[in-house]
Amino acid sequence: MSELVWLLDRGAALIAYPALYLAVLTGILYSIEPFGILQRASQRVHVELSVFAMLVTLLHAGVGLLDTLFIVTGQAPAPAYPLSYFLGGVAVGVGALLLLVVAVRGFTEATRFDQPWGPRVVHAFAYGGFVFATVHAAAVGTDLAGLVVPLLGPTIMFLVYVLLLRLVVLRGTVTVGRSAQ
Repeated sequence: MSELVWLLDRGAALIAYPALYLAVLTGILYSIEPFGILQRASQRVHVELSVFAMLVTLLHAGVGLLDTLFIVTGQAPAPAYPLSYFLGGVAVGVGALLLLVVAVRGFTEATRFDQPWGPRVVHAFAYGGFVFATVHAAAVGTDLAGLVVPLLGPTIMFLVYVLLLRLVVLRGTVTVGRSAQ
């Protein structure tokens, strides 16, 4: 039973993280018109992708807590690294989940545009949740540590680059995809 829970937990995580990554990427590109075709593509998939990512994340959270319970109670083998390190990673994952739930709650608020926090604050919570999820993935998934440098680092740097490009475009200091007149 514990092996099935571990496999389901790991499988959900391996789907949830890329889905969260794509939700963040399409969210960055969603509202900036100069991104052209990337903006239009983002507008078509961002909400659906975000909902899917959140559902898979909730599945990962539920099964992950069950897997953690099995490990803490000794019903499943402990990871190859210290248990305190594992529990710290779980705590960071819970923090990521809380931030994402707050972001979803803010997004589903019917009067969100009238509230002082607005969509930007809601998305800031989502970005914060993604950062916590990244730390969680690196901390708990230490068997995937070999992927941190060749895969995780560059993909996060790409997100930061796109986010900075968005900020530059929003400030109006550069236009993307338009010829100078």
